[in-house]
Amino acid sequence: MSSVESTIDAGFAARHAELARGYGGGGDPQDPALVQAMQMVLHIPKDVPPERNALLAAAAAAVVALCLDERVGAGGDWEERYLTWKRSRIRKVARRARGAQWLAAQEVDGVTVEFGGAQARALVPGPVGNIDPRIRRLQIGGTELPSGEPGLIVPEYPGLWVDPELGMSVGKAAAQVGHASMLLAGALPVREARDWAASGFRCGVAEADPERWVRLQRRVSAGSAVAVRDAGFTEVAPGSMTVIAVPGGR
Repeated sequence: MSSVESTIDAGFAARHAELARGYGGGGDPQDPALVQAMQMVLHIPKDVPPERNALLAAAAAAVVALCLDERVGAGGDWEERYLTWKRSRIRKVARRARGAQWLAAQEVDGVTVEFGGAQARALVPGPVGNIDPRIRRLQIGGTELPSGEPGLIVPEYPGLWVDPELGMSVGKAAAQVGHASMLLAGALPVREARDWAASGFRCGVAEADPERWVRLQRRVSAGSAVAVRDAGFTEVAPGSMTVIAVPGGR
């Protein structure tokens, strides 16, 4: 272990190393019911719905928090389920909940994050044919939300920039920022990832105007930002660059 890592919890360093190895690589199983996916639950109350970008930030943080949670590490209760998903073809499915539905979702294994009055929960992944009934009944699409304040990016924390030209739904965008937070955490040096964890994985989400998007693409090419390129299963064309994540303080 390096001198940098020696001051960091060995378990966290190991979980970060696993995330840094990347994900995917395995094909889908022949039985569609065994396809692996992470279910995400977005809290969208009827009377006072959250701002879109705040909800997306909560979703991104919840995903990376689960991926670095001690329960996905060696000997943890979630290790086998997490690694089976992470090492196969990555999928995330975002669902919406309110009231009793949201409370019931808290009883299913996962991690909840709240930012700016918005709440999202990332659930421990598993086969799509064996989704907890409390989650399976939740609606996947059909809700749009106001973006709210355009400047939710705080320089000292990671920023996740979404390409608005793609017109992604809230659920699709939630899955994409979840991909982005995983990629960014894995790309960060372990100490920076640990500092991010100490902040509760606080991050900002905003839509990038065309000029900014070009600058962000240059950063991706230079290696100072990471990009999500979608597989094209839903809503956008295969290979679309959906989200670009920039480390905090850079």
